[in-house]
Amino acid sequence: MHALPVPPAALRDENTVHMLGSWIAEEGLHCSLNVGFFQANGHDEPRAWGIMLADVVRHLADALSKDRGMDRQASIEAVLSALQDELAAPTSDTDGDFVAKPN
Repeated sequence: MHALPVPPAALRDENTVHMLGSWIAEEGLHCSLNVGFFQANGHDEPRAWGIMLADVVRHLADALSKDRGMDRQASIEAVLSALQDELAAPTSDTDGDFVAKPN
């Protein structure tokens, strides 16, 4: 497995919460999602995920800018365009089960 490094802040903070992980395996996308965390902490779950995913897109645009010299805003617009296209007409099915974490 080609694992990514854990960010230094996540290693330093004793209150770190792992929210999202994704892997390409067996020719498909597999995700681990911390569903319910936001609601349990008094937030609207879908809206909070939207905010978090927007932050992820901005981090991606920043990484593309630093690593590849790409324009940040152009990267954000390209990701949003692809996201809207994929939601409107998926290129693959989403299958599998939601496995709740043990209590």
